[in-house]
Amino acid sequence: MTIITMADTTAVPGASTTQYRWLVPAFFVVLWSTGFIVAKFGLPYAPPLTFLLLRCACVLLVLVPVVLVWRAPWPHGRIKHVAVAGLLLQAGYLGGVWCAIKIGMPAGLSALIVGMQPILTAVAAPLIGERVRPRQWIGLVLGLGGVALVVAAKIDLAGLSALAIGYCLFALVSITAGTMYQRRYCPNFDLRTGTVIQFAATVAVLLPCAILFEQLDPALSKVVWTANFIFALLWSVFALSIGAIFLLFKLIRRSNATEVTSLLYLTPPTTAIMAWLLFGESLSPLGLLGMAVAVAGVAFVVKKKGNS
Repeated sequence: MTIITMADTTAVPGASTTQYRWLVPAFFVVLWSTGFIVAKFGLPYAPPLTFLLLRCACVLLVLVPVVLVWRAPWPHGRIKHVAVAGLLLQAGYLGGVWCAIKIGMPAGLSALIVGMQPILTAVAAPLIGERVRPRQWIGLVLGLGGVALVVAAKIDLAGLSALAIGYCLFALVSITAGTMYQRRYCPNFDLRTGTVIQFAATVAVLLPCAILFEQLDPALSKVVWTANFIFALLWSVFALSIGAIFLLFKLIRRSNATEVTSLLYLTPPTTAIMAWLLFGESLSPLGLLGMAVAVAGVAFVVKKKGNS
């Protein structure tokens, strides 16, 4: 039985249904793409695991009172599954990417490596009983090619190390496994209590890691509390960890894993546009072509039969 939560809405027949179907994925892509912008603002002022720990702790401070006041239902019998999915999606994916960027992995190359997730998900789709159609395979290849074109001009191999590549590969495997695990074992749960479970599990893992590897102390002496860092922390809590994650869970609930992960092909193009608007970074003709190819690839993947 599907739990109806405040995040669920009623479908409206006709044209409004089509508009709504694209509204959630589009909003998700925009919010998810700000993650790299947040990293640019926040990582210079705090170690990556410490930043993520603060982010998760703040999410709990916001959501736990909401859960208690609203008496949101808990996913009894599936709490362990929800926690495992959260560890993979939060600690594994974010920890891997941010640690890689912190030690010198170029953001463009990290986006390309993690951008292989839709292909990896499609290969593993039969494990959760899903089938990838030939048209979707064409879209997945197009999408990856588009991402490669977008980030090609921005890839700088200076500072690249085997450890940084290892972190990115770990992030790639984590987000792929987390998406498929949640789709298979716990696609439906109240978004409020489910998010609390996932972030509590993530805090339990990140806290000892931050103490061991980043010398975290009660005074948070490794954190430089600048305006940029505070903005990055608040944005990551409300826009990313609550807004984007709620939308991701909603998409996982309603679509198959390959369709959901294909949306991540749109993240590098969207991030490139944001960097152009916010930081004046250039947009090359090759990058613009890549954006068009990535959008076409996603359209191939998510287009339903009969909607020609």
